[in-house]
Amino acid sequence: MQGHHIIGRIGLAALVPMALLATLGMTGSASAATSCSEIPTVYGIPPWGFHTGPFSGASSFAKGHGNINLQANTVSGVICQQDRAGTIIMSVEHHLLYHSHYAMMWGYPGNIMKIKIQVTSSTDANCAVGTQGRATLYASYNGVRSDSVQFFFPAACKDQDHLYHGSQVNNQVPPL
Repeated sequence: MQGHHIIGRIGLAALVPMALLATLGMTGSASAATSCSEIPTVYGIPPWGFHTGPFSGASSFAKGHGNINLQANTVSGVICQQDRAGTIIMSVEHHLLYHSHYAMMWGYPGNIMKIKIQVTSSTDANCAVGTQGRATLYASYNGVRSDSVQFFFPAACKDQDHLYHGSQVNNQVPPL
């Protein structure tokens, strides 16, 4: 009988440190700041903006926001993307490459805009400041959540090419 009490106490003694470690791990990830923290996450309906989902625990994520003038075909703003290779902050070049209120992506209608971006800050050793790329932002409508953000970069920054798609992506692209 005494053997059962010892085994039970050993089991309980092993569970307590595991529970403590699990709790510390959860609080650490929930409060961890990211390198994209300086870029605010914009909710609601800004001129344009997006975030690609939860920032803790994801292998990569991005967020950005800015202004747009569809009549003048101009856009501005800031975007941040963080992945295992590092963090890049990008400015949005002023000429809007393309926009449409009648786009079809992922089998759903929505708004799309294509913009030119330039790296202004980088911790990715392969992606130098000044590198230019493109981004496509798509926002589905009619109650469907199938938004996407895709980055395209030249060879040196290829590891920053990412496609974010699905219900975790929240994208606001203005209609015409």
